[in-house]
Amino acid sequence: MLNIGQTQAEQQRNPNSVLVLGMTRSRTSLPSPKASYRNSAKRPSEVSDMMEPLRGVRDGYLISLNLGTPAQIIQVYVDTGSDLTWVPCGNLTFDCIDCDDYRNNKLTANFSPSFSSSSARDLCGSSFCVNVHSSDSYLDPCTMAGCSLLTLLKATCPRPCPSFAYTYGAGGVVTGTLTRDTLRVHGTNKPSSVTRETPKFCFGCVGSTYREPIGIAGFGRGALSLPSQLGFLQKGFSHCFLAFKFANNPNISSPLVVGDAAISSKDYLQFTPMLKSPMYPNYYYIGLEAISVGNVSAIKVPLKLSDFDLQGNGAMLIDSGTTYTHLPEPLYSQLLSLLQSEISYPRAMDMEMRTGFDLCYRVPCTNNNIMDDLLPTITFHFIKNTSLILPQGNHFYAMGAPSNSTVVKCLLFRSMDDGDYGPAGVFGSFQQQNVEVVYDLKKERVGFQPIDCASYAAAQGLHKI
Repeated sequence: MLNIGQTQAEQQRNPNSVLVLGMTRSRTSLPSPKASYRNSAKRPSEVSDMMEPLRGVRDGYLISLNLGTPAQIIQVYVDTGSDLTWVPCGNLTFDCIDCDDYRNNKLTANFSPSFSSSSARDLCGSSFCVNVHSSDSYLDPCTMAGCSLLTLLKATCPRPCPSFAYTYGAGGVVTGTLTRDTLRVHGTNKPSSVTRETPKFCFGCVGSTYREPIGIAGFGRGALSLPSQLGFLQKGFSHCFLAFKFANNPNISSPLVVGDAAISSKDYLQFTPMLKSPMYPNYYYIGLEAISVGNVSAIKVPLKLSDFDLQGNGAMLIDSGTTYTHLPEPLYSQLLSLLQSEISYPRAMDMEMRTGFDLCYRVPCTNNNIMDDLLPTITFHFIKNTSLILPQGNHFYAMGAPSNSTVVKCLLFRSMDDGDYGPAGVFGSFQQQNVEVVYDLKKERVGFQPIDCASYAAAQGLHKI
């Protein structure tokens, strides 16, 4: 499993880092190489597009799931780096280990299957049960459930799917049971009105977790993912993440569009090919060729960031479930050196010690107004001549209010942990702020366009005046 988020040791070393921007999340789920990617579940008929408002919080973006009969509204993270959608179950019985920071700041409600008349356990013979258990044989889950050989052979065992354990890249673990219930989604014309119901939507009803206090909506390409179950895998989706300054603002939401509306009439975007990992085909990879700072010549990056090795490791994972972009060494250190040569402001090493970020500066601000254009730009150059200039505020971020006409800004990138297993780098959600990102699954490509996501949200009716 990858360990690309902020480790527990880092949090203990830098206790104030959580107070600055919150935890570094990494929810990429990488199953064992033998995992089954069967996708035999029946697909819904052609479906209409959907739009859901996303609520920005300190370490990601939450989507509200409308589940059950009567409806229960559960907010969960949107995660393009995993497949399983799961919700915390049981208001009194749900337990999260090593979640003290969230225990005192409960953000979302829990789901109660006993209060839903349409809720039912998934059966051991379903393809979703086989998938969540990563079984090589479709008989394994029903065997674990104690079914007789005769019912195994006839595929008539009525027993529920056994409990599962699902792991994430930074060490998070969730355990629970697969549940079926009605999911309701919004159309693209009137986000405030429910337009479609999906009966028997399959998700994890999770009773205990380790470091995962909030549920997750998996947006990968596996059978269990939300786009897959709703029939959107041959179309695509897009999002426009609001800037961090809008986190927890109830009056404006980031738009998430799923279906044809997300991928049509997008010629104004730059597209880079979506790379297919032979080992992890359910996740979204792109190829990074170079990084440039300001007008300086671009730094060529290791070849492993633009392609896979024979084992399926390498390339850059684009992941909304990881907060900060992670780059491998020595590329990360080369980027730091180039930035230091271009920036003449004094270093704020006290902030570096407090937060664990590697490059912080004291930047002047006239009349205590923060200026975003005083630091050099950073441009990512992806394969097929696709370049993305990161919007100001996506690389250096003000760590507090101005004081004495200066403000401390830190580079919000991370070094990738050592090791050649999994992706060579990760493009995190913080660097995707104020960028329209389009996952065109029909043409197997990812598009980028810097944009004011607040204005875009207002145009979609997601800004309450």
